[in-house]
Order: sequence, then C-alpha cells, then structure tokens
Amino acid sequence: MTKAEALYSVRGLRKVFPNSPGGFEALSGVDLDIYREECLLIAGANGSGKTLLMRILAGLLPATEGEILFRGKPLEECKNHIRRSVGLVFQDSDAQILGETVEEDIRFGPENLKLQEKEIESRLEETLSLLELSEKRGFASRHLSGGEKRRLAVAGVLAMGCEIFIMDEPFANLDWPGVVQVLKVISLLKQSGKTVIVLTHELEKVLAFADRLAILWKGKIRDSGNAEEVLERLKPEWGVRDPRKSYRNAGDCTWL
Repeated sequence: MTKAEALYSVRGLRKVFPNSPGGFEALSGVDLDIYREECLLIAGANGSGKTLLMRILAGLLPATEGEILFRGKPLEECKNHIRRSVGLVFQDSDAQILGETVEEDIRFGPENLKLQEKEIESRLEETLSLLELSEKRGFASRHLSGGEKRRLAVAGVLAMGCEIFIMDEPFANLDWPGVVQVLKVISLLKQSGKTVIVLTHELEKVLAFADRLAILWKGKIRDSGNAEEVLERLKPEWGVRDPRKSYRNAGDCTWL
C-alpha cells in the first residue's frame, strides 16, 4: 500500500465526553491509515472504542482533537462525499431496516439521494441479484432471518453506491448459516473492489479475509499491520484471542 492510496489518514484522534465523571476519554491518540480496496479488521474487546471510532470516521460524531483526512482533505470538508461513499452496517440490523419489505428497504437510500427512477430500479435489480435476495423481494423485512437481515443492510448500502463498508460486529447473534451468509457478502465486496472495514472480536470467523489487522484497546491502537505479525505481538491484556490456536494459520481462520 502507498500513501497515495490512503482513503483515511488519522493522526492524534481523541474523543472525550466531558459530561461523564472525570471527563471520560474514550479514544486517545489514535493513528490509523485505511487504504482503498483493502479489508481491514479492527479487533478489540467490548468497550475498546471500535464503534465510536467508526462513527467518527463516518462523519456521525465529531472528534475532540486530532486530524482526520479523507482522500487528503479534512473530514469536515467532505461530509457530503462521505455520506455517499461510506456505508455503516450496524450490529443491530433491525436498527437500519426502514422499509416494510425487502424491496422498499433497498429503494430507501437511492430514493433519498433523489436518483432517477430508472437508475433506482437498475440498482435494485443488481443488488437483489448480488446479495441473493431476489426471491425475498416482496418479503416483510422484519421476518427475515438474522443472516438475511445483515445481507439486506449491506444491500441498502450497496444500492446507494457506497465504496466503503464499515461492518460493526457483523457476526453478533448469528448462527452458523447466518455467519456463512455474512462471510459470503464480505468476500463479494472484496471481489468487487470495495473497501471493507470489519469491527469484530471474533477473528476466528473472518481473519482469512484480512489484508491488515489493527488492535484497539482502551481507546488506543496498540498494533496494526500484517495479521500474522500482529498476532505474534499480541498481549493478553488487550482482550483479543489469537485464533490460530485452533487453526494452522491466519489464512485458515474463516467459517466459510
């Protein structure tokens, strides 16, 4: 990877909640680069700051301090671009399902972007096919399985034309078939040239897809780089389990 390919360059990022007792510092001195078309895994125990960091990068929350560049420009100057380029897939898929049916939900984003009906229909058909949801087109969104809801959440983001996908604990509360469905989606996004950022503590399910691994603990990036190398430097207090104890190597760490 080269600096010219960096989508995000983060330096000295801090997030403080002054109204919390003692002024809680949730993120401290975060330095991180995210590159085009890579799959970056950010691992950390619950409460490490993963979700907060990604909400800031998606422009949903302001940072207290630090520099965040998006495609070389300050984040504050790129809000409209980020809205069209970055899609969040939340841990609770129900929270972002807005349409009564699968079709209505996928159409919601493109319609809010004021796209022409012909373009909306084209994106709808393409997305239904890619995410293998065509047969569920008229189904009630709330009645889908957990894995299908995650796929629908991704479909809604994909239909908006987003290039960057941030998936927050995408395997939470899913059974094995649901995990497999989500892994197929991650593989599809990688093959399509999308940038995929996966926030997870379940490395054994997805590490094989990672181009890089970063460890976040108590609001700080403790290590980042090649997955095998980062795992060799892993410290027990970081709250991340080395999945290779049950596999031969990082390349085998997948449930797909």
